[in-house]
Amino acid sequence: MAEQCNHNCGSCGEHCSDRTAEQTDFSVPLGKLSSVKKVIAIVSGKGGVGKSLVTGLVASAMAKKGKRTAILDADITGPSIPKMFGIHGKPTVIEQGLVPMQSKGGVDIVSMNMLLPDDTEAVLWRGPILAGVVKQFWSEAIWKDIDYMFVDMPPGTGDIPLTVFQSLPVDGILIITSPQDLVTMIVEKAIRMAGLMEIPILGLIENLAYFVCPDNGKSYQIFGESRTEAVAKEHGLKLLGRLPIDPVLAASCDRGEIENYPSDCLNDVLTVVENTPKRKKS
Repeated sequence: MAEQCNHNCGSCGEHCSDRTAEQTDFSVPLGKLSSVKKVIAIVSGKGGVGKSLVTGLVASAMAKKGKRTAILDADITGPSIPKMFGIHGKPTVIEQGLVPMQSKGGVDIVSMNMLLPDDTEAVLWRGPILAGVVKQFWSEAIWKDIDYMFVDMPPGTGDIPLTVFQSLPVDGILIITSPQDLVTMIVEKAIRMAGLMEIPILGLIENLAYFVCPDNGKSYQIFGESRTEAVAKEHGLKLLGRLPIDPVLAASCDRGEIENYPSDCLNDVLTVVENTPKRKKS
């Protein structure tokens, strides 16, 4: 390993003998005006399974319980959180830092789309720059008295997930899956990543689980029989919720009204998040 090492520990997940105590601590402090009690990352081993959707739903549900809630949109090249919440315009920047924009339901949000000249503009940046932006969102935004911050992660196991897990005090992760056969690979990638970073997995949430026909009320498994519960048991994890294919939910997101969608199916998720202990720094 030493011969192949480029000594750039910040982009490496290995625990090798070349690291010094100073090199292994990549944590980034919050700004002086910020306070965040608990950080939960929403992850997936692949894209297109509804990670941002679940982030928005869980954050909205937690805010409805009277908790001070925030979303740090770490999906820099594919940010969709502002549109789901109907947020337009640019955030205010003051001398002390960036002021997050707030949704109608009171969720504080910082996302790359808020800072672009146009929300359809492509972000063509290399990994280290993207990772740096995520750290700035954490340290330079003013997160006031936040009880729960949910970090919407990009798919996969690249620079940004590594940066989040090394730089932010993540207390646990929620893994988003779908019923397809790929679920096994998705979950195992996320599990391996969490294991390397020594971060607890709070459980799985299955999206696109079924479709209820409005004509006959019957439930159909559009993507085939789900294996999510079996995979969860195999790895000793909990299946915390199953979300349907729902045109009403899709329309709510398109209108920027995700907060109006009922989230009773996520009650188990909220309970687990609330009972998650603050992770001690190793």
